[in-house]
Amino acid sequence: MQRITAINHESAEGKAKELLDVVKEKIGFAPNLMKTLASSPAVLEAYLNFSGSLGTTLTAKLREQIALTTAEINGCHYCASAHSAIGKMVGLDEHSIEDARRASSHDKKADAALKFASALIVSRGKVSPADFQAVTAAGFTEMEITEIVANVALNIFTNYFNEVAGTVVDFPTIEFPLASRAASA
Repeated sequence: MQRITAINHESAEGKAKELLDVVKEKIGFAPNLMKTLASSPAVLEAYLNFSGSLGTTLTAKLREQIALTTAEINGCHYCASAHSAIGKMVGLDEHSIEDARRASSHDKKADAALKFASALIVSRGKVSPADFQAVTAAGFTEMEITEIVANVALNIFTNYFNEVAGTVVDFPTIEFPLASRAASA
């Protein structure tokens, strides 16, 4: 049950309407996450600004893979479903999506980033020297590492928000978590 009300885009007013219009113009609709964040236009605006500023250094595929890793570790069905759908839109296949949910990739550089993201989440930011060395050895610059951390932080925010809000999944739902699939196979 949704605990924080998703603002109806059609009847929204003021800043909430303006921001939801921007989202709809950009991606074609206003997802429930955005409509729920609109309960505080300041939070929706902050999210959109933070998210928008992270779109230039890391590839869209890697950002989606990081989002999938984060969603799986944090147990956010909404984000895992949303980023599975968005991942397909940016060129990830089903196998790559499932791998990302397991913090792995067949691409060695992406794999290092996802392992680092996983370590970052599990250690709550206290990554080991070996974790840091592995991501730098894979070729990530300090700027890219900083943006991996930022992407993880942004996704932790949406994971936690969706869990608190009880945001209704409005993307094609996926089997969640992955561990249940392995246990039943």
